Order: sequence, then structure tokens, then C-alpha cells
Amino acid sequence: MTLLFKRNNAKLTDEQLLAAYKRTGNSDYFGTLYNRYTPLLYGVCLKYLNNAERAEDAVMELFEQLLPKVNQYEIAVFRTWLHTVVKNHCLQILRKESRAIIADIDIDRMESDEIMYLLDEEEADSERLEIMKHCLEKLPEEQKQSITLFFMDDMSYADIVDSTGYTLSRVKSYIQNGKRNLKICMERQRT
Repeated sequence: MTLLFKRNNAKLTDEQLLAAYKRTGNSDYFGTLYNRYTPLLYGVCLKYLNNAERAEDAVMELFEQLLPKVNQYEIAVFRTWLHTVVKNHCLQILRKESRAIIADIDIDRMESDEIMYLLDEEEADSERLEIMKHCLEKLPEEQKQSITLFFMDDMSYADIVDSTGYTLSRVKSYIQNGKRNLKICMERQRT
């Protein structure tokens, strides 16, 4: 990769790099994008795997796995999507090893685990994504809005309260009930 190509890529937004990769298939675009987040990915892997060498290996494995798969996903916010993918990747490694998962997890973020498990990386094919989108649209507006802001836009409870004007207890309730309703709907759609 030439120096000029690297400089030009560095000026592009995440979405521009992702679109360029999808359009051209040139892995240098995705490589530039992925490299922006390597420290974040390494930190997440280190948090879950508790071993520097294993964390480095996981980051490299993830790049190799994502390169051919990224075209299969509709990615609204790359950073959020990538964080979810790397977390799920680490959890899969730990599941395979049948080891306890030790991580310092923010209680406000724990809500995401159950939903993201519904879309486990191995199973997140386009049909399941369509089912999830369909079911999300069936939720009451408050639940749909809270679920979308929390999981897709990576907002905290406090951010959602500020954004929507709902009380904290209402936001928690909307997310909890929305997750339950989404899960029920998705299970019905799959049978």
C-alpha cells in the first residue's frame, strides 16, 4: 500500500471506508478501518480473555473472519457493531473452553448480552436479521425506541432519559419488556 493511499484512507470516515471496501473488495480499505479500532479490540479481548497473547490472537482471528463476512451485514455504526462482534467472539472462545467468564461489566451495559445472544455471530444470517427487524417494528413505540437507542445507538440509560424525556424506571421497563417481546416474537417467527 502506498503512502499516498494510506494518507487518503486516513481522511475517510468509517462509513466511507466500509462503503469503499464493499464497492471495490480492496482489503486495504477494511484494513485501514480495522486498524483504527485495533487498540479497542485488543482491550475488549484482554478484558474477557485475561491473557495478552490470547487477546492478540483473538484480534487477528477476528480480522481474518470479518474480511470475507463484512459484506453480509448492514452496518449503521461500525464502532458499535465491531465492539459487539469482538465481545461475542471472545465469549465464543470462552464457551468453547467451558471456562468461567470473568469481566468487569458495567451494569448499564449488561442488558445488551441477552439480545446480542439472539444474534450470535455464527447465526446472524440475513434471515434472522430480517426476523429481528420485523419483530422490532411490532413493538410498542416506547419499547422500540428504547431498544433501538440502547442496542443500536449504544446509549446509556441516562442518555435515553435525556433524549426521550422518559423516566429512568420507564426506560428500564421499556428495555426489559421490549427484549422479552422481541425474543418471543423472534422465536415464534422461527417456528
